[in-house]
Amino acid sequence: MWNLLLICLGLALPATTVENRSPEDTPTAETKPNIVIILADDLGSGDLRCMNPESSIPTPGMDDIANQGMRFTDAHSASAVCTPSRYGLLTGRYCWRGPLKEWVLGGSSPALLEPGRDTLASLLSSRGYRTACIGKWHLGLGDQDPVDWNQPLTPGPTDVGFDEFYGISASLDMPPYVFIEDARPESPITSSVDHSKHRRQGGAGFWRAGAASENFDFQDVMPKITERAVDTVMRFAKSGREDGRPFLLYVPYTAPHTPWVPSDPYSGRTEVGHYGDFVMQVDASVQRIAQAVRDAGVEDNTLFIVTSDNGSHWPDQDIERWGHDGNMGWRGQKADIWEGGHRIPLLVRWPGVVNSNSTSDEIICLTDLFATCVTAGGGHWDSQAGEDSVDIGPLLRQEPWNDPREAIIHQSGDGLLALRCGKWKLIEAKGSGGFTQPRRVKDSSGGQLYDLEADPGETTNLWLDHPGEVARLQAMLDRLRESGRTVPPANTPAP
Repeated sequence: MWNLLLICLGLALPATTVENRSPEDTPTAETKPNIVIILADDLGSGDLRCMNPESSIPTPGMDDIANQGMRFTDAHSASAVCTPSRYGLLTGRYCWRGPLKEWVLGGSSPALLEPGRDTLASLLSSRGYRTACIGKWHLGLGDQDPVDWNQPLTPGPTDVGFDEFYGISASLDMPPYVFIEDARPESPITSSVDHSKHRRQGGAGFWRAGAASENFDFQDVMPKITERAVDTVMRFAKSGREDGRPFLLYVPYTAPHTPWVPSDPYSGRTEVGHYGDFVMQVDASVQRIAQAVRDAGVEDNTLFIVTSDNGSHWPDQDIERWGHDGNMGWRGQKADIWEGGHRIPLLVRWPGVVNSNSTSDEIICLTDLFATCVTAGGGHWDSQAGEDSVDIGPLLRQEPWNDPREAIIHQSGDGLLALRCGKWKLIEAKGSGGFTQPRRVKDSSGGQLYDLEADPGETTNLWLDHPGEVARLQAMLDRLRESGRTVPPANTPAP
């Protein structure tokens, strides 16, 4: 945080230097860590007791990860909604720099990732990693709009660096409802489901009407993802003992996003209704994967990350009804440009590297997982990739860290952008830009400016009180947007 604040105050930081690696400096297969990234869907910071002691939901699994590692208190998703956050995590690039400027893809949307673009998976694969994605993809499949489900679903996950894929195409409330194995549906899409109302309206759990495979069961999705993830850890660890190859396992879960359909062992277990039960199931699923890493004998050499794609979809009426704040007091909710939309939990365990029960309050973004994981795996990327990604390895090691970025940029569901620079947050227009009303306010008096140190709840708009600050921050946002990157090319490691 202090680095961004110094930049915003006009004070110079030491130049970031890049050390050219010789072949002898490149990590060997034995020293490269295995990497597990678990990305929950719509999990708020306030849902985890390790982040929010007042949470009404037991989360012993994620609390254990935090106790053994580091939790970040000022971490943000690349966007306040699903698809662009996933794009940013895998590419180290803000999604709005590409063709998708707002909202998300559908279940039958074509592939979003540009052909030839480096991803976290492709770069680690090139360094000898086994790679697998298991869960919710939500980055499009195939090259037709809509997708032809009778043809191979390419390009898809196995075309952007993953050796294996098992999961669903998009959110669990978007048809078609079918599991995909690599590039084909696991079962024929010969059935359909009717629309279901949200739990808030007394329904079985919100989902859209549409095509489905025979006997598709919404409650089965989380258990099937977890079982496959556990199996993959065991298989990859066993193979790694034989040939020395590390692995990357990316598990983008479908929960606690709608539909709220906790499995029977978790139903009725919390004081926060179906949502709280579903969060508890996410926690138990994280715990199972963490245990698999232990059982496979690779815990000591595994970088284990747990995070979320955006804030919780938890409006004020839910806070009042259940006495639980999934976004821990931050203003707004999922999709909003306010902090509740993009403040996320981020937990990192890495034995021998990350100190147990440690905390960082530096401002970081999910885009940073790209540079962090690729660097940890001994990889590199050229100046055309990872445009918005910084290696936070020094933070994990609790070493001095100079963030080369001037600022981090936030995005709402409808494409509204904000710039975070030190204590200041500038939002280009009025309104939430997301689910909270009003979404947009047409007002000639400008946008929003908040001092997050003095006013973390974003209650007092200072736009008219600090015209000089508004002009400076707006010029910074315009320049970073037009330049195509927030991270100087010199930040990328050399081969």
